[in-house]
This record gives sequence, structure tokens and C-alpha cells, in this order.
Amino acid sequence: MTERNRQHPRASARPAGRKLRRIESRRRLQRRRRLAASGFVCAIVLIVAVASCGSSNKGAKSTRSTKPTPPAIVPGGPLAPAVYGGLAALWAPQNVVGPQPGTAAAYEAASKLTGLPGYLLIADRGNNRILIVNGRHEIVFRYPSPQDVAMGHKLIFDDDTFVEPGGAAIISNEEDNHAIVQVGIADHSFQVLFGHPGEPGSDRTHMHTPDDAYMLPDGSFTVADAYNCRILFIRAHAIFKQYGTSGVCRHEPPRYLGPVNGDTPLPGGGVLVSEVEGSWIDDISPEGQLVYSFKAPVSYPSDPQPLPGGRILLADYASPGHVLILSRRGKVLWRYGPEQGYGRLDHPSLAMPLPNGDIAVNDDYRDRVIVIDPRTKQIVWQYGHTGTPGTGPGYINTPDGMDFVPAGPNGLPDYAAVVHP
Repeated sequence: MTERNRQHPRASARPAGRKLRRIESRRRLQRRRRLAASGFVCAIVLIVAVASCGSSNKGAKSTRSTKPTPPAIVPGGPLAPAVYGGLAALWAPQNVVGPQPGTAAAYEAASKLTGLPGYLLIADRGNNRILIVNGRHEIVFRYPSPQDVAMGHKLIFDDDTFVEPGGAAIISNEEDNHAIVQVGIADHSFQVLFGHPGEPGSDRTHMHTPDDAYMLPDGSFTVADAYNCRILFIRAHAIFKQYGTSGVCRHEPPRYLGPVNGDTPLPGGGVLVSEVEGSWIDDISPEGQLVYSFKAPVSYPSDPQPLPGGRILLADYASPGHVLILSRRGKVLWRYGPEQGYGRLDHPSLAMPLPNGDIAVNDDYRDRVIVIDPRTKQIVWQYGHTGTPGTGPGYINTPDGMDFVPAGPNGLPDYAAVVHP
């Protein structure tokens, strides 16, 4: 994320006093609005209830019901309502980028499991490593290994990290190292795909704090070049398309963008962008036209993920942090964000839908990755010890990226079936 730039793994460019006051002012306003909205809703409910009673009294006694009809429980809760195709819509070909042959079977099997329904790739940024763990908290993949380090291969502040289409490799942006790198899953091969490690810049070969590198099915990849205020499309070590103008940071998409921290590819070739200043979410078409843009009701919008039905899953990178499902007009359809206790989030950077209807969340500053059941708003799975960074089994340090990997017929990670978002 753009404001996660730090030299020490747990250091952060946190908002200055003025920004903190502005954020607190927003929160007070939001609380007042929620209270007002609650009062309005209660009034409407009371009116409807009175009207319903009057109607029931006019009918025959046999039409009365002594108990209210319970609401229908839809599998997946607010994440994948039946009206949008149910859970299967999450991995339907029209809703993912680069469908793979094994996707449907693998994700359907995962949809029937609870907690973490497969494997989770974690960008363990504070420890400069990538882990893949299963639902039993066992590590099945680790990079770099001691052998990798001996060969001079290492990661530096690896941020958002994703399995590439086809499942042969992992792409990761080294945010504070200003480079995009690729790691082979089977052979642990390592190469720099773009940028000059350790050298920020704004020309055609440099980046300044890259974020969210996604490999696309055609072999090109996209990345949010955060402090250059541009979205880049890169193939064969060269930029072939971009949105935004380096050095001009203002909200006027797609020609100009503010500091960006999200560039999620959309089915059909578009991209979903998040601009930090102003909390803007922008949908840009494959032709480079602005489809829509709205202000998200958060202080720091992080990594928007498209959901079926035109909805958006979004993390609010703040403390306490939130996870929201929004309409494309910015209306809040669902929200998670306890202000205290075990469930409180501290700068969550990514929220991701899982095939079973739950939501995985990077809880960066509490050193954990969690899975939330959106129906109960309870944490049902966790990796990491809350607020305790470490390198031992079960510990991570400032996790800043993740990806879901379903299990194959043999129970092992089916990297080739992975799709996004």
C-alpha cells in the first residue's frame, strides 16, 4: 500500500496529526450518520409493523401467524447471494480473469469446506518470505529456503503476491525495493521482471513503490506505480500502456490519477483502481475509458476486489480497520470492523473472497491472516499470533499479501486452477 512504505518491517508512514484529526472527524460524522440512519430505519419498521397488524386484523384468523417468518439464509451470506448465482458465481468464467480447465471442480470442492477451504499463499513481508499454508497451519511451501539464500536469492519487502495463470510461478512486487519479481514454484527460480532494485524513479524503466502486480493470461502484467500516480501494463520488460501521468497526481481518471495502491484486473480486460487521496474507486474499461468512479466511505481504500453483481469487496487500511462490500455507487451493503477486542483489525490491506463464502483478510499490524464468516461476523480461522510477530512455526510479521489456492484431487495445492479475483 502507498502509505506502508517503511525501512523497518514494522515502521510505517502513518498519518500526521492533521490527517489523524481529519480521519477522526470523518469517523464522528459517520457515527452520527449511522445513528440517524438507524433511527429512520426503526421508524420505518414501526410504521410497517403497525400497518401489517392492521391488515392482519381485517383478515380471517386462519391467515394469522403467531411467529414471524425467519429470513431466508443464503449460503455465503452477503458475499454471494443467490440472486447473483450463489457461490458458484465467484469462480464462474464470466467473473474471473483467465479461467483455467481445473477451476470449476477445484473451487466447487472448496465451497463445501469450512474455515480455510484449501491453501493460502501469504506474503510475509516483515520476514521477507513467501509462505503457503494449509488449513491445519502446516507450511507446504517456503521461499526463500536456506538453499535459495545461499545462491543469493532473497526477497526484500515482498508485498502483494499472486499465483500466475497456469500455476508455474508466483509474481510479487517488492514495494520498498521498487521491483517486480517472479519465483518459480517447482524449481525456486528467481528473476526480476521489471524495475531497478533499490532505485526509485519515474521514467520508462523505473517505478516508485510498486503495488499489486498481477500477471495476466497473455503473459503481460499490470502494477500500480504508487507514488508515480500511474497504472502500468508491462510486457517483455517494457511498458506498453499506462493510465495516469507520472508526476501529475490528481483525480481525473484515466488521464491523471492520485497516488494509487490497487489495480485489480477485471474480467474482459478492464481494471479496478483505488486512489488513496480522496478515497476514490475507479473502473476503467479495456479501451481506457472511465466506466464509473466513486468515493469509498473509508479513510484509506485498499485493493478493491470485484464481486458478482457489480459489487466491490474493499479493505479499509486504518486502525481500527474495516472490510466492506459496496455497490458501484459507494453504498455500504455489508461491513465488518469491531473497534476493540480479538476481532479488531489494525491496517488490513487486502480482503479476498473464498469459494465457501467466507472472506480472508490480511490484518497487517496484528501479524495475522484471518478468515471471517460474513454471516456471523466471526473469525473462523487464523494464521499468526495476534499482535506478536515472529519467524517460527505459526508466526508471521506484517503480512501484506495473500492468494487462495484450492486443493486438487490428490489433496495437494492445485496451482494450475487458481483464478483471480
